[in-house]
Amino acid sequence: MARMLYCLLLYLAAPLVWLRLLWRSRRQPEYRQHLGERWGFFGQPPGPEPLIWLHAVSVGETRAAQPLIQALLQAWPGHRLLLTCMTPTGRAAGTELLGDDPRVLQAYLPYDYPGAMARFLDHFRPRLGVLMETEIWPNLMAAAARRQLPVVLANARLSRRSARGYARIAALVRPALERLAAVAAQSEADANRLALLGAPRISICGNLKFDVSPAPAALALGETWRAALGSRPVWLAASTREGEEVLLLEVLERLQRPELLLVLVPRHPQRFEAVARLVQERGLTLAYRSQGLPGAEHQVWLGDSMGEMAAYYRLADLAFVGGSLLPLGGQNLIEAAACGCPVLTGPHTFNFAQASADAVAAGAARQVADAGELETVLGELLDAPAKRVAMGQAGRDFAAAHRGATARTLALITSAGR
Repeated sequence: MARMLYCLLLYLAAPLVWLRLLWRSRRQPEYRQHLGERWGFFGQPPGPEPLIWLHAVSVGETRAAQPLIQALLQAWPGHRLLLTCMTPTGRAAGTELLGDDPRVLQAYLPYDYPGAMARFLDHFRPRLGVLMETEIWPNLMAAAARRQLPVVLANARLSRRSARGYARIAALVRPALERLAAVAAQSEADANRLALLGAPRISICGNLKFDVSPAPAALALGETWRAALGSRPVWLAASTREGEEVLLLEVLERLQRPELLLVLVPRHPQRFEAVARLVQERGLTLAYRSQGLPGAEHQVWLGDSMGEMAAYYRLADLAFVGGSLLPLGGQNLIEAAACGCPVLTGPHTFNFAQASADAVAAGAARQVADAGELETVLGELLDAPAKRVAMGQAGRDFAAAHRGATARTLALITSAGR
């Protein structure tokens, strides 16, 4: 009954889904591409080879899945791999990471309408499905169960806030979770929350993001930038979200350090121009990454590029990881730690609670209560190069100590797929 009501609401919302696509395409025209795939209509069948399917909703999940994808391709040499996502940036990240590997296909996962999910599974006929992190779709799971398709939830995480939300619709969520063949949870806390909601066969495998190594080319690019900027201090604000940039620009102004360069990298590329206007409205001098390196006169360098976060981390003397000054849940700080960049976060890190707490405990990161404390800690660390070096080394050690999730997750997937 709960799924019937869910389906009814989906059908009633169909016009809004189209409007949302059109609205988002105003800033990202790529949303107007591959529209048929959103409803389960694809081109030619993929061919006779058996297929493994992995779903990563957007950029972060796609990057986290990279070592697992490579491990799956190596462990199942006679199979092709279908990578699905929900956003154009996720699709672009897949192309960037996997190149033109003939064994890898890409498509959008349809919206969770019964007919669309049936068409998707019947078209590609995967032997095994892997969902990254918290992608639970009731109609998808029902369609997979009807086709006896084993589906594994990998790199699974569930914050307290999300668990409370799912508990309110347990009649819808529990049957979907119960249909999973296995769950590879990031931490014991994630495992316990998922178990309370009905997820079966849970193993704690760790976080796949620890197994993502920074690309050597990106690190080399960061070194090149560092050499070009000389001894100028650089503060990186990475993966910032709407509402945070104003607070960070105020911190920059209050610091009153004319030599300091703020590298500002918004989380979502469709916000690049809006953030640029915020900088200019405050009278700060702005340069764009897409137009070259900043000059000595520039106070803010806007990171309007994709796939270069490791380069920004290698450039920076220290980094604030966004989504955490406001109650947005935070962003991944593991890449910064792996690059040896000292990390600061705000108080709201519930989407990455375990990794954030562990990084702070390891001395790789510091958590601040608000923008005022961020200003204080920034000033302290900018004047303490030895502390920054120690935090950077602690970050490398922290990242290295937590590797190994890929092998554990692969073993679980292999067992579920037999």
